[in-house]
Amino acid sequence: MDNSISLNKYISDTGYCSRRVADQLIEAGRVLLNDELAQLGNRYTPGDVVEVDGSIISQSKKEKLIYIALNKPMGITSTTETHIPGNIISFVNHPKRIFPIGRLDKDSEGLIFLTNDGDIVNKILRLGNKHEKEYLVRVNKPTTAAFLQNMASGVPILGTKTAPCKIQAVGRQGFKLILNQGLNRQIRRMCEYLGYSVMTLQRTRIMNIKLDKLPVGKWRNLNEVEVAQLKASVETSKKTVQTYAPKSAAIVDVTKAKNVVKDESPTRAAKASKEKVVRQYVKANVAEAKEVVSMAKKNKLERAAPEPIKPNSYKAFRNNKKKGK
Repeated sequence: MDNSISLNKYISDTGYCSRRVADQLIEAGRVLLNDELAQLGNRYTPGDVVEVDGSIISQSKKEKLIYIALNKPMGITSTTETHIPGNIISFVNHPKRIFPIGRLDKDSEGLIFLTNDGDIVNKILRLGNKHEKEYLVRVNKPTTAAFLQNMASGVPILGTKTAPCKIQAVGRQGFKLILNQGLNRQIRRMCEYLGYSVMTLQRTRIMNIKLDKLPVGKWRNLNEVEVAQLKASVETSKKTVQTYAPKSAAIVDVTKAKNVVKDESPTRAAKASKEKVVRQYVKANVAEAKEVVSMAKKNKLERAAPEPIKPNSYKAFRNNKKKGK
């Protein structure tokens, strides 16, 4: 019986990082599997030796699982890249290695989760789950019945139409919105299409967990009941196919993935422009992926991660280290 698991899941299960970051490390040539450079798609079998940046990692080092709710302030970027000013990891400054679940725009504030549980990250971020996220938004002019109706029924952005959503007016220039999608800057793009500008945007709820009175810039540990509810809500998470794009990756279900034009496939574009862009992982749909690919082809994307260790030089460094050089 095959008792192997995917290498990125093994790394994630140790608590080292999420599966997505594990894939990023593998692509950067920073992971060895049994003294050989690991490749995307490799599988781990009990007894294998896995090294990241020269250090052996194992499930014996797995730490207690941490689940944090942060009220992210404006100006903080939802990235694990600690060299980026204002990154969320340095801001939280947690003593354990954690990473954000999903993203919240730099210009937005509100609820975002951080954890060291790579498995739950993978489940929550799958596009097919349709988990609710609630936002409180204020725009630059009074809202109208037509505006609210258009927002609720769907707005064309990023080459697609947003899914129907629940919306409720709050005051003259505000509204409460519940989304099941997570397109890039979705609410801002929807408002812009209808002639409005977002002044403030706050996420107040993710699934069953609310922001409540948590002050801006502060975080708290989720309680046992919240964690149990969170795990139960993703228990039926559907498997998805991942297709990678420069700087970002689209996570799409199989039926949507088939609709991507072959010449515009994220994977192909990533190979064509690998010297200029770095793959990072975000939740997106096919339309967003195609837009990212188009931008990549025009060389508009800049490198978004530190220079990866070159596979050959890293292996040489490791061999020299073994020889005592």
